[in-house]
Amino acid sequence: MLVLGATGTIGQATVKALLGRGHEVVCAVRRPADTLAGATVRLGNPTDPDWLSRVGIAGEHFDAVISCLASRTGSPADAWAVDHDAQLVALAAARQAQIPHFVLLSAICVQKPLLEFQRAKLAFEAALMASGLTWSIVRPTAFFKSLSGQVERVRQGKPFLMFGDGTLTACKPISDRDLGLFLADCVTDPSRHNRILPIGGPGPAITPRDQGEALFRLLGQPPRFRRVPVGLLDGIIALLSLLGRVSPALARKADLARIGRYYATESMLVRDPVTGRYDAAATPETGDDLLFDYYRRLIAGEEKMALGDHAVF
Repeated sequence: MLVLGATGTIGQATVKALLGRGHEVVCAVRRPADTLAGATVRLGNPTDPDWLSRVGIAGEHFDAVISCLASRTGSPADAWAVDHDAQLVALAAARQAQIPHFVLLSAICVQKPLLEFQRAKLAFEAALMASGLTWSIVRPTAFFKSLSGQVERVRQGKPFLMFGDGTLTACKPISDRDLGLFLADCVTDPSRHNRILPIGGPGPAITPRDQGEALFRLLGQPPRFRRVPVGLLDGIIALLSLLGRVSPALARKADLARIGRYYATESMLVRDPVTGRYDAAATPETGDDLLFDYYRRLIAGEEKMALGDHAVF
């Protein structure tokens, strides 16, 4: 198995799952990582077509490519460079090397594409489906890490921030481990071949208010919420967009604010294309890990979390 994006948290979990299933794993990465023990690591530039074919694949036989590549910020330039262009490089290399199966980590939010990173992902999904390879497109719901940005602020006695009344959106959070196992099994499960696969963790679907209430309960604190009106985000976006006409840095901030607004108002569940409604019951589930158990481990110091570009508040 050739894994791209192996140093990200989902990539690491996927490598571990593949090794646990008995596969031989090669990781084409820019930098070494202790978390890839057991896999063959090839250092270089996976987005360089010559390096990927000559060194990453090196004329060897592979049964599948599993790509966990994803742009870090979702900004338009970053998205098209990584979620589209770098994926096309990987697809071309796979076809040239006659690798029969390409497993893609995508995102459930592409169902309603209002942002450039969603359009970039969809453009590559279309290219993959037309490639002639066997494909599996996995569209997961929200990750544990992306829903854990307020653990520390609540621990410090600050209120939990939520948009509106905290029930505008919902999701079925999925852990890195459960998603890694799902991606790994796409290789050997024929029912996941040539299919778009939305996937969430074990239900039920939870809202931001549910998340806040769970945090206060786990910390033994009385609930304290602060509502942030969605209109405030609209005002920030309008101002940054105006200033962005003369400042590229502010234009990039406007793009990030648009992404924040999307996640503040759109659920990460399967969306009915006819009604436009999000449907928790129609959102498939996998795995055993629960978000609130993850919160408990974070609070106890049993888990470490580096939010990086996933930080919202």
